Amino acid sequence: MTEAKLNLDYFRQKLLELRDKLEALQSTVDEAAQTVELDQARVGRLSRMDALQAQSMSIEVQRRQNLQLRSIAAALSRINNNDYGLCPECDTSIHPERLKLDPTTRLCIACAEAKER
Repeated sequence: MTEAKLNLDYFRQKLLELRDKLEALQSTVDEAAQTVELDQARVGRLSRMDALQAQSMSIEVQRRQNLQLRSIAAALSRINNNDYGLCPECDTSIHPERLKLDPTTRLCIACAEAKER
């Protein structure tokens, strides 16, 4: 019991730290994703294009961060429901090293590879 609990505590802590980092970065990304002002008198055409490109990249970063935050919330929910570390496709245990690399992973290697094909 203690070993499994210690592992769950380790992964819970890792997930919470990752969530905190992403939430801290979110305000910076939110600012960069704001609407670009299109005042030609103040900003040249190339500068506006650069600003629009930077805005598009920030919006994509924001989208990916939101996906990752949802994955973290789902993983924390699996920990609370005692489903963490079990592949929902085949009901086998996910290797702890795989979980260390990505604590939000849901699938074992075999099922993940099968989904990619």
